[in-house]
Amino acid sequence: MSKILKIEPGMIVRLKKPHPCGGHQWEIMRSGVDIKARCTTCGRIVNVPRHKFQRRIKDISSD
Repeated sequence: MSKILKIEPGMIVRLKKPHPCGGHQWEIMRSGVDIKARCTTCGRIVNVPRHKFQRRIKDISSD
């Protein structure tokens, strides 16, 4: 069973693979069962299931 990370709105996370626009950083907008995040490079908003999003996280900063 995987550990649940504390992900809160306003946090900036760096993912392992880049977004097609070339950005690695995402701002968390909403957390719950799904994570709503906005790419800080192009502004695209996505909803991703929490378990998939957690596997893709490389680094977390709470800026």
